[in-house]
Amino acid sequence: MKVCVIGVGLIGGSLVRDIKRQYPYATIYGIDKNPAHVKLAKELGIIDEIANFESISDAKVVIVSIPVNALLKELPEILDKVGDDTIVFEVGSTKRPVCKLVENHPKRRNYLATHPIAGTEFSGPTAAIEGLFKGKTNIICEYEKTDVVLGAFAVSIFEKIGMKIRYMKPKSHDKHIAYVSHLSHISSFMLGKTVIEKEKNERDIFDMAGSGFESTVRLAKSSPAMWTPIFEQNRKYVTESLGEYIDNLKRFKKLLEQEDYEAVFEEMESVNRIKTILEGIRTPK
Repeated sequence: MKVCVIGVGLIGGSLVRDIKRQYPYATIYGIDKNPAHVKLAKELGIIDEIANFESISDAKVVIVSIPVNALLKELPEILDKVGDDTIVFEVGSTKRPVCKLVENHPKRRNYLATHPIAGTEFSGPTAAIEGLFKGKTNIICEYEKTDVVLGAFAVSIFEKIGMKIRYMKPKSHDKHIAYVSHLSHISSFMLGKTVIEKEKNERDIFDMAGSGFESTVRLAKSSPAMWTPIFEQNRKYVTESLGEYIDNLKRFKKLLEQEDYEAVFEEMESVNRIKTILEGIRTPK
């Protein structure tokens, strides 16, 4: 089985590591605009061969794991080049723009819109790890527009490497992901910015920063080159979620100014149930 991964970083690299484990007979071909990335990926054993776009014509699987702005440019060309029996899936964090882009492409049947909900704050080939997707959800959009056989094969791959499947419409995906992912990254970036600006005058602030601060700003180490296009493409729902978040921050600030600590307690207590929600998500059914 010939598998081509375009973008040999955290997600693309981790996917082919898992695929190789489940399909030992697969040959992994790596394509990346950064020559150093594919060279390193081969040295690390993530890919078997360094390739280019001409190599995808006879591939069984093409994984596209590149920033969403590049995806809008490259995906139509990728579909132009693949064979009739190739399944192409991308793993971008926004779905409406890309689904709209290829809705009338002659090889729309070869494409599957996916978003594995997994990752870390790291990037590049060295960030790729086995088992990243075990127990994680993979959101699939517009499954009905993909060829039945090709779509089922892709789903079988996802399930074999341990992912749970959820089907959503592109609009619903982008709206919900703005709250549970995109807003989290903005919050982390801006908390880091606030502390860095304060640190200019108070050099010892980081000496007092504990594990709570470190875990909260972990996402601020993520790649701006990847996240800026995501915020751009999902601007409508990101700004909507950000507005609601800011309203909650303003309310909390007002309660403190009013010294209404009973209300402060109630605000925090009402959110404690997030623990139960998250435990329910993480517990296998």
